[in-house]
Amino acid sequence: MSDEPQQPSGRHEPGNQPSGAPSARADSSTGTAGITDTTDATDTARITDAVGTAGTKGAADGPGTVGRNNNTDTTGNANPARHDDGSGTDEPQEDERPERTGRRRFAGALRTAVGALLLVALLLLGGLIAGYQLVDIPAANANATAQSNVYLYRDGSVIARSGKVNRENVRLSQVPLTVQRAVLAAEDRDFYSERAIDLKAMTRAAWNTLTGKGTQGGSTITQQYVKNYYLGQERTVPRKVKELFIAVKLNREQSKSQILEGYLNTSYFGRNAYGIQAAALAYYGKDIDRITTAEGAYLASLLNAPSAYDVVVHPENRTAVLARWRYVLDGMVKEKWISPAERAAMKFPVPGKVRPPTGLSGQRGYIVQAIDDYLAAHGVIDENTLATGGYRITTTLEKKKQNALVKAVDDNVTSQTSTQRDIDRHVRVGGASIDPATGRVVAMYGGFDYTKQYVNNATRRDYQVGSTFKPFVFASAVANDSTTQGGRRITPATIYDGTTKRMVQGRNGPTGYAPANEDDRSYGRITVSSATDRSVNAVYAQMAQDVGPAEVGRTAVALGIPKNTPDLTASPSIALGVATASVLDMTEAYATLANHGVHHAHILVDKVSKDGEDLALPGRNTGQAVPREAADTTTWMLRSVVEDGTGTAAQSAGRPAAGKTGTAEEDRAAWFAGYTPDLATVIAVMGQDPKTGAQKSLYGALGLSRMSGGGPPARIWGQYTGAALLDSAAKSFDLHLENGFDEEDLDYAEWEIEDPYGDGRHDNGRYGDGRYGDGRYDNGRYGTRRPYENLYGPPAHRGSAPPAKPPKPGSGAPTGGGTQVPGVGHAAGNGNAGGPGAGTGGATEHAPRPGTGVTPAPPDTHTPRATPPPHTSTAPRQ
Repeated sequence: MSDEPQQPSGRHEPGNQPSGAPSARADSSTGTAGITDTTDATDTARITDAVGTAGTKGAADGPGTVGRNNNTDTTGNANPARHDDGSGTDEPQEDERPERTGRRRFAGALRTAVGALLLVALLLLGGLIAGYQLVDIPAANANATAQSNVYLYRDGSVIARSGKVNRENVRLSQVPLTVQRAVLAAEDRDFYSERAIDLKAMTRAAWNTLTGKGTQGGSTITQQYVKNYYLGQERTVPRKVKELFIAVKLNREQSKSQILEGYLNTSYFGRNAYGIQAAALAYYGKDIDRITTAEGAYLASLLNAPSAYDVVVHPENRTAVLARWRYVLDGMVKEKWISPAERAAMKFPVPGKVRPPTGLSGQRGYIVQAIDDYLAAHGVIDENTLATGGYRITTTLEKKKQNALVKAVDDNVTSQTSTQRDIDRHVRVGGASIDPATGRVVAMYGGFDYTKQYVNNATRRDYQVGSTFKPFVFASAVANDSTTQGGRRITPATIYDGTTKRMVQGRNGPTGYAPANEDDRSYGRITVSSATDRSVNAVYAQMAQDVGPAEVGRTAVALGIPKNTPDLTASPSIALGVATASVLDMTEAYATLANHGVHHAHILVDKVSKDGEDLALPGRNTGQAVPREAADTTTWMLRSVVEDGTGTAAQSAGRPAAGKTGTAEEDRAAWFAGYTPDLATVIAVMGQDPKTGAQKSLYGALGLSRMSGGGPPARIWGQYTGAALLDSAAKSFDLHLENGFDEEDLDYAEWEIEDPYGDGRHDNGRYGDGRYGDGRYDNGRYGTRRPYENLYGPPAHRGSAPPAKPPKPGSGAPTGGGTQVPGVGHAAGNGNAGGPGAGTGGATEHAPRPGTGVTPAPPDTHTPRATPPPHTSTAPRQ
């Protein structure tokens, strides 16, 4: 290293210059700039080298400095050569140059720092601008939009929810204002006045977190909504950056109310409740529009710690929960959203117990399936759209009646099954109940448990309906004024041949169809009414042929059986119920009979809405399916099935009822279909192998030798109907019978069967009194003990024709004997001269048969009776 002293500039001379070498100086003698005379070539080279070296070093001193030698000034320009005369006047001061150089260094460093900061600021600004331009508001994430469909009873209580996410979006207007403000008091009191991002709050939260004061939240409601709806819950820097940009954009594109609504619908409140509507139901069992301010404050408190603040699940956290709840209410007072007096009056609203998710177990799954199918079939919502969720569906089902139906099945079937009987594993039950006046389905039973048996037994169409179809045949006969092959009009009093396996006769001879009666029993000559009581197949197969199988099918469809029902074929077998209509289909048809022939298509849904908007529902399908006289005469006849026939178990309902039993081929199903004036219900017990799904006979099921419609199905029907109508007064049927028929016609027909010769012989105990021809009493058959007094005149001798029925008052018909065939109706009041009251109709009436509203005249008097009302329906005959 050179021993040359350091120059004021702070730089050393080149180290290869020898000590004592002459310096470049001004010639003191001449005073001119130049090189001394003693400088040789070698010295010149050294000086030149020193100058170059010094210039190079100077270039590295920093900005604004240029390479220079000892003769350069601070600007980099060459200084004039100066003489060193020893005076020191021309040389710079040694203590001045370092100070000036330090200031230059500080200024340069400051300029560097400022430049760097400006560059960073520019980069950040450019990044923010670029981020704002490049980051778009994305589509909502799937979890945020997923909602459950909510199915409700008619009274608004929940039946079931479908879907993976328990969420039901509501409009902000549905949330009480005090509940909205409770949320703001808990989460973001300056929401309506602040920007999308609160940098001050974010900084404070970050500082508190870093200094160990706990994890703090600094996000605005807008940011939280962006996180919930558009992004996710992961805690990463990229996600946070996106959140900021989207929040700013969203705040410009949506109103504050829209953002708050979205926040309330996407936030998690615990108990698997997403959104404030689901939370209201989960914690307080009611819709959000019924939540009080105190309850709303608790729901708002949950947003801070949904699971920990569930005071029912975590009672140990009650102190913290109360503190948070009070914090929310005090915030509302501070913001003047509630008064101090209101705050002081509030007590903590303890939430309800946690209800474990039931999913679709029990009847819920069957109901949901039936509702979904109904909506799709009626064009309200297709299956794919419904699967997106968010629909609120109010059904027509009534909770009390639904529970009564479930209990009736449990009492009469489920509780009677035994693990010791393998056949009991095959037992299935389906049921449906309809209000005849409206067509509303009020109860439905689909099976023991949807999670174990997935097929809805109330809506499936694969089991024969059996003899429950027979009333449709008779109704069709009356509606079409049908006659037998012999030309007799078909009424309850018409006599048929009930011999088992009797060949059905057509207009052109035998049809080739000869059905057997149950147990292969023959009944001989039998009235239609008695054949209905005993469900005689031979009679109804012939009747279907007399009416016309196609006509019978059209009547069944008009009553409510779907046109596309399997095996609804135009053949005499249609009468025996080979068609496989569903329980619900049959209930609709029987409801039409109960409603005097007026058909209402069944209704399962009262209302459907999504996001507060109601969807349009299909119009009502109502019309006169059959004339009232056809329906009412059928009802009159079916009452006898419950009173004296195969359906007596249904009397447990404790009110007037009409019904019909039925059994499918090989006892694979047993049915009871019946109704009161205000409720129609059908119950079916079916046999199905749980593994293969094959239909199975029910012999021996429930410990019974045979499963008949008059057994468990009728008992279920009776128990359910009695419970369902417990709070309503019993009603009697108001019936208008078909023209030309009254109860006396049936009495006469039955007498004709028992005493065909008119000689007054005893009836072999049929009524226990030999009532026809001997004047003895009827032992209270009609609720009195009135004498018949040889109603049909003096007994005729053996071999003579049956006595003619006395003419109805007002008919003008002769009173003597004749060849009138029993069962052929007489037109009352035809205006012909003759008996008393001719052409006047009736004047007095006798007490009605209990529960019917039908008022037959007493046969021991000759006072005129009311003329049966003529057809008044304008509907075309089916």
